[in-house]
Amino acid sequence: MIRPNLPRPGEIVLDHSGHFVADADAARTALEKLGFTVTPLSAQVQPDPVTGEMKPTGTGNICVMLPEGYLEVLVHTADTAIGREFKAALDRRAGLHLVAFGLADAAARHAELVEAGVDMRPLVHFSREVETETGMETAAFTVARLPAGAMPEGRVQSLTHHNEAALWQPRWTAHANGAQSLDAIVLSSPDPRESAARFSRFLGRPVQKDGPGLRIPLDRGALEFLPEEAATALVGHAVDPGQSCFVGLRIGLADTAALPDDPRARWVDGSLVVPFDPTLGSGVWLFHPR
Repeated sequence: MIRPNLPRPGEIVLDHSGHFVADADAARTALEKLGFTVTPLSAQVQPDPVTGEMKPTGTGNICVMLPEGYLEVLVHTADTAIGREFKAALDRRAGLHLVAFGLADAAARHAELVEAGVDMRPLVHFSREVETETGMETAAFTVARLPAGAMPEGRVQSLTHHNEAALWQPRWTAHANGAQSLDAIVLSSPDPRESAARFSRFLGRPVQKDGPGLRIPLDRGALEFLPEEAATALVGHAVDPGQSCFVGLRIGLADTAALPDDPRARWVDGSLVVPFDPTLGSGVWLFHPR
């Protein structure tokens, strides 16, 4: 049974992460090797502001749909403004460049942030066609995004889903490795207090002390901020030296024993840490039992 992924009014959840990659097929192979079920490739579109005609956004994706949250892997599909932003980020490095937070009403939150003086892009309405077991459906989203470059970590956005069932189909939410949830995105920062304060302002949620770093808990999921030295030790190398960046995904599993054996895996503070396959960029999985 699918658990609801639509937050209630006033809630904020960690909706999904975003890998930027060059090769969707290679990324699919890497994810399936870890025991994830991966959705078919889908191109994203949005309405032309003048004609209303649906046109490519510039990116497409494959996804790992978890019972709670999901993992998005994006590839370039067209020479558009978003497509060019994507290519510029990918030219720097493959890896995690996006975080999306789920809201009951992204449009209302967008208006609140604009009223508070936060620089925001115009509200947008994305969609993509999704194959279901009974035919094609449109997965539609209202998305509120900060401007390019506003956050050094990459694309930071909030969204509202308008067709939850089209995305969280039972055939895609069951995984051989028992994956259940996207529980946190881990960041590396030369100044965790500064990085956490930026996200706290965007989310309207407080920052908490968490071991050597900081944490912003949400109604489901969290952001974890590590000093660059600690993040470098976790990953094995600096992902983006001197800059705040996304470096890890914390995934809840029914049982970590269901994960395929990996000689690189090691236990760190109750989580099984596994490096990303190079096709997914620099960073680590942090698997923990639910």
